[in-house]
Amino acid sequence: MSKPKPKFEVCVDSVISAIHAENGGASRVELCDNLVEGGTTPSSGMISMVLKRLKIPVMVMIRPRGGDFCYSEEEFEVMCLDIQHVKILGAHGVVFGVLKPDGSVDVERVTKLVEVASPMKVTFHRAFDMTNDPFKALNDIISIGNIQRILTSGCDSTVLEGLEIIVQLVKQAQDQIIIMPGGGIRESNISRILATTYLQEIHVSASTTMPSTMIHKTLNIHMGKAFYNSEYLINAVSGERLMKMIDIASRFTG
Repeated sequence: MSKPKPKFEVCVDSVISAIHAENGGASRVELCDNLVEGGTTPSSGMISMVLKRLKIPVMVMIRPRGGDFCYSEEEFEVMCLDIQHVKILGAHGVVFGVLKPDGSVDVERVTKLVEVASPMKVTFHRAFDMTNDPFKALNDIISIGNIQRILTSGCDSTVLEGLEIIVQLVKQAQDQIIIMPGGGIRESNISRILATTYLQEIHVSASTTMPSTMIHKTLNIHMGKAFYNSEYLINAVSGERLMKMIDIASRFTG
């Protein structure tokens, strides 16, 4: 029996990227802000506009800041409030993760967030990759219930490097939860990833660089705090790159 084609979730941080993702064949988008720090909660205006323009499901990142995933009481309350607001706006679901200082899943807090999010869908994000034991973390997340998937790079910098762990996680998860690989997946390596294990869902960025429409350019000032990225180059999803990856993936299914 042939297996269904994997669904592609695309990480986006702008309206134009969301539109390109949908046009390129994405099944769903993960909407974030501040991708340079791995993604934080986008503004209500951004959420509203993306929901207005897209027909495919939108999963919204709930992360009050960059850095680790061990949050203060105030930060946790911000997460609860953001989830409530996202629900009012009408998003399909939310994406979050909370850890304890020892690197284990904070089951109590995650359970609370899942309850606040209901009936929206939930993804446990790559906080999973920072746990002290991914196999125990998987069991903890499954035990909470009402979490549909885990986004993971296999506890390494990229999916290709963490592929052995991903294979083990998929086997352990069985049909209890979806293991969705994400991190460094591109046209040049997706075949190797899909040849190793069957995946129901894949998380990609499929990004490219577009030139700014600015005519006047001030080149001696940089706005970023960490990297001297040009203010006159804009990162956005490439529908063409996404379509190419989807086409490659189709060869591994019936």
